[in-house]
Order: sequence, then C-alpha cells, then structure tokens
Amino acid sequence: MLKRILNSESKSVTGAALLIGATTLLSRLVGIVRDRTFAHFFGASAVMDAYYAAFKIPDLIYNLLIAGALTAGFIPIFTKLFYESDDKSKAWRLASNIITIVGISLGGLAVVGIFLTPVLVKIIAPGFSGEELNLAIIFTRIMMLSPLLLGISMVIGGILQSLRQFLLYSIAPIFYNLGIIFGATVLRPWIGLSGLAWGVVFGAALHLIIQSIGAYHNNFRWRWIFDLADKDTRLIGKLMIPRTLGLAMSQFNAIVVTILASLLPVGSITVFNYANNIKDVPTGIIGIAFAIAVFPLLSQLTAESNIKEFGSRISNTARQIIFLIIPISICFLLLRAQIVRVVLGNGAFDWDATIRTADTLAFFSFGLFAQSLIPLFARAFYALNNTKTPFVVGVISELLIIIGSLVLMGPLGVAGLALASAAGALINMLMLAILLRKEAPTIIDEKLLPMLFKVTTAGVVMGSVIQILKYPLAKIFDQRYFWGILSQGAAAGVIGLLVYGLICWLLKVDEMILFKNSFKRRWFRLWNVGEGIDQAEKL
Repeated sequence: MLKRILNSESKSVTGAALLIGATTLLSRLVGIVRDRTFAHFFGASAVMDAYYAAFKIPDLIYNLLIAGALTAGFIPIFTKLFYESDDKSKAWRLASNIITIVGISLGGLAVVGIFLTPVLVKIIAPGFSGEELNLAIIFTRIMMLSPLLLGISMVIGGILQSLRQFLLYSIAPIFYNLGIIFGATVLRPWIGLSGLAWGVVFGAALHLIIQSIGAYHNNFRWRWIFDLADKDTRLIGKLMIPRTLGLAMSQFNAIVVTILASLLPVGSITVFNYANNIKDVPTGIIGIAFAIAVFPLLSQLTAESNIKEFGSRISNTARQIIFLIIPISICFLLLRAQIVRVVLGNGAFDWDATIRTADTLAFFSFGLFAQSLIPLFARAFYALNNTKTPFVVGVISELLIIIGSLVLMGPLGVAGLALASAAGALINMLMLAILLRKEAPTIIDEKLLPMLFKVTTAGVVMGSVIQILKYPLAKIFDQRYFWGILSQGAAAGVIGLLVYGLICWLLKVDEMILFKNSFKRRWFRLWNVGEGIDQAEKL
C-alpha cells in the first residue's frame, strides 16, 4: 500500500494541481505556525532582522546553482531520457551525475561562504551593528549548510516531478518548516539563539530524506559519477545559464531590499518578510501548484510540436489561476489587519508591528494575480527550451523594482518596498504574456475577455459585501481578543467568498463550473487517476 502511494502518478493536470495545492496549503499553514512562533518570542525585533538577513547568502547560493537548473534544464532533459525507451539507465546516470556535481559545487561554496561571512553580512545589512551584526554572522555561517542539503533534495524532487509523482515532492516543504519550528521551540532553549539557525539545517535534512524515500521506491540508486563532458549535462548547463542569470538578478533584488530595509527603523526587515510570507501562501497554493502540475505536459506537447494545444493548455490554466486568485487578493486587501493579527499577533508582536505588516501586505496584494501567473508563463518558455526571454524580462522588472523601492521607501517606508515589488511583478507578467503569445497565439482566445469581465464584476460585489460587513461584525465580536478578531475576519471573508462564487455561478463562469466538477471528481481519486495524459481535462 505504501509503495503504491509513493509510486502513484498524477496523470491529470487538475488532479496534480489539487494534490500540490492541498499539500502546499498544509505547508503554508505550518509556515504560518512557524512565523507565529517567531512573532510570539521575538516580535519585529533585531533578532528577527538578523535571522531573515542571514538567509540571503545561503538563498543566493541555492537559487543560482539549483533552482535554475531544475526548472529550466533538468526536468525536460531527464523526462526525455526516461520516456524515450524502456532502458532507464541513461536517465538514472544523468541524475547521479547532476547530484554529484551539485554536491561538490555547493559544498565548496559553503566552505568559502563560511570564511567570508563577516564581509558578506556587512554588505547585505549595512545598517547592522553590535549584537545584531554578530547574530547575523553566526546565523549565516550555520545556514551555509542548508543549500547543500536542499540542492541535492531539489534534484531528487526533479526526478519525482518528471515521473509526475508529486506527493513526497509536495510534502517535503512541510517537514522543512517543522524543522525550523523545532529549532525555535526546542533547540533555541537548549543551545541558545543559534538553535534558530540549526533548525533551518535540520529542516533541510528532513526535506532531503523525505524526497529520497520517493526516489528510492522508484528504483533510483545514486552512484558516484562526475562527468562534466556528458552531453546531456552540458545541455542542462546551457539551458540554465539565462535562468541562473535571471535568478541572480532576482536575488540581487532581494539583497538590495534587505539593504534598504536595514536602513529603515528596527524591525523593517522582519515586517517585510512576515508580509511576504503571508503573500506567498496563495501564490504557492494556486500559481506555483498549477505551474508545476502543467509543466511536464507542456514539455511533452513541445516535444510533439503541438503548439496549438500547448497554447490552449496555458490559456486554460491561466484562466483558472485568475479565477482563484482574484477573490483571495480582495480578502488580503480588505481584511489585511485581521489576517496579520490572527496569524502573528501574540506575545512580543505588538499593535505597531501589526499595522506596519498589514500596510505592507496591502501593497503586496495588488500584485498577487501577476505573481501567480509568472510561474506558469516562465515554465511555458522553459518547455520551449527558451530560457533567454524570461531572463531578459526578469532583469527589466527587477531593475524597475529596485528603482521603485528607492523612490517609495522614503514616503511609505517598508510598505513602499512591497508596492515596488507588486508593480514589478505586474510588468513582468505582462511582458511575458505578450512575448509568449508570439510563440503560441492560442494563449489568448475568445473566452478570456468575457471571463475577466465576469470575474471582475463578481470581485467588485464581493469586496463591497466584505467592506460593509466588517463594521457591524466588529461590534458583534469582541476585537480585544483573538477569537473575536478571527470570527470577524472569517465571517466577512467566508460570506464574501460565497457571494463571489454565487455570482460566478449565475454568470456561468466556465472556471467556476469546471473547478466544482474537477474537485468533485478528482479530490478523492488523486492516488489513482485513470485518464491518460492525452485525455486529461483542460483547466
């Protein structure tokens, strides 16, 4: 039974997206518990500023060497080798070779990074001094071990994605967050503040172990292979160069934001990260889940030169994402204070921190739909073996974010950084959509504009209902207590969502009907979807 579950293959895009979305939701909820734990013990303090700043260098190393290769190169090449014949040895050999190269590269960079940490921390957080600076250095040195573990884990996760086995890939982040919580609640009281950083390393180890179980049950056995001359490895390297450069720009942007936030009042780095983490919940559950689910299919359609169907699948997926993300964006905008207070508002997290985080979340919400569509459009280009276009578009948008941050941080503070990020995401999404239409004209069809009009209408009515309900509900539920704030926000949000769904149903929005039917048919059959990939229902 266990082996059947571990080896279960999601052959429907909708089924895969539901599985990834559900497990991502669970992961994000665990992430909320993580942030609430931090907020309870430390609030928006210098300790948390140092903690979040310490992530920047390890994240830079991980994203440059791994995330680019995985999404842009490894999955398409490994998928081709695995399915082109009954002999899987070439695919397994490639996986072993990539893991060896990744392990050696990240291990070497970790050693160098540990020695250079004092210099690097002063660069990314020039506003730090004294104990805050020392903590950031300690945290960073310990966290340098996490890219090595996560890097290997993500290559193994690429194997599972290529096999369309998303279960263990999807739940690995849950264990990563559980490791971080363990560090904050168990290791920190035992060994001191360094336990926060060791929790990150422990979570990364759990992330690797969980996915390795899945790869093992699929008969993957790592062997020592180190062959830089291998043609498939070189092709992955070629494909990852533009993606890596794009990620370098994105990471550079994250570092610049950290630098700017370190110059703002104490707690600004923490406030930005808290709001950003909340914003990432719907983008992960919806945008990234659907993008990951449809990527293997897009790669297959590209290999078959079926560009018409390729464009149609992108269009169908994009409309489903828009349908789902619009009401969530409205809830984030209108119920921001309630959301932040419920998620983070206890212990050392005071009302001032709540307001600053809520204002930052409000500006993030303006870019939610764009940030949810970017992963889909980018992966569409990767499926076309075109990593250059997302790179160029990414560089332009990241530069605009930096410029916007410099302009807006003065009048708006840390919230200005979020507004600049939202504006940059919107520009990124629009440019990708325009350029992708040249490759696949069917991504824009006759269904798009009517759907947008109907969804916008439903969203406006939903927003009006939530805004009207907030005030009388605040009188019914005592706002001095956690359950009062939760009840007010939940009641207004749920009623608003029901109104949105009802109007979409009355207006016969196809995505509403499809989502209902897909959920009804697929949710309880995720382990054994009977339809083949060619028969998978359109989103």
